[in-house]
Amino acid sequence: MMSAAAVEEVCVLSSIYCGEGEFQLLQQTAQDGLMVQINCTVGGDRQLDVSLLFHLHPGYPSCPPDISVSSTRLTRSQCQVIRQKLLDQAAALPPEPKVHQLVEWLQQCEELTEECRGGEEEEAETEKEEEWTAVLSLDHIRSRNRYIGLLERWSQQLQLTGRLLLGQDILVILQGARKNIKEFCRLMRTMKVDVDSSGKKCKERMMKVLIEAPWSSSSGHSRLQGFFVVNYQSSSELTAAFQEIHLMELYQQILPSLSA
Repeated sequence: MMSAAAVEEVCVLSSIYCGEGEFQLLQQTAQDGLMVQINCTVGGDRQLDVSLLFHLHPGYPSCPPDISVSSTRLTRSQCQVIRQKLLDQAAALPPEPKVHQLVEWLQQCEELTEECRGGEEEEAETEKEEEWTAVLSLDHIRSRNRYIGLLERWSQQLQLTGRLLLGQDILVILQGARKNIKEFCRLMRTMKVDVDSSGKKCKERMMKVLIEAPWSSSSGHSRLQGFFVVNYQSSSELTAAFQEIHLMELYQQILPSLSA
């Protein structure tokens, strides 16, 4: 169950970050908690546009939030530096609502954002060349909390973004460096991520890579942000999920592989 403090904080945040495109509530469920996106500028006079994704688990604010950072002006490694600093700051704060405090801290931390400026354009171009999108198919998820927790952790560690689509077909959409996507798949196949019908921990031996393709900003597609769960009930809702993230071309290609 979501805490009243977390729900109240989200209401306050929506009032504070009320400019166009500043705030978005992406998820609100009793089981998975709240996920909010805040777009802000940091860095004083030489401002950088940064998008912050906060996942407030049901135990929040007793436990710190998960945080993802993205920016069109910074590389993934530079975003990772900012993310880690925010996580460290969140862990040091008392167990009370802290999202606004973290955003303000980042906006005032000019020293940190200056550290992330060197070689932005050159490194960003290199990383764009490495960007790939992959869609994986899972056979089942029995131990939901454990399984999803591992997927979220690996995506953060490997600097991948994506979606876990839960319905008749279980799909994982990943975006990031191709070598990191391959490492994610290796972990899926070699680590015990779920339980079998008898309740014993087991590996994901039936995972399939339905498609993987290079991602390019020239295609007009926006880069995915964060990694979170989307539940769907029908094929039309699944189609809508791919439409929302502008991946209909990939969806059309994997459609023959999905359940009838």
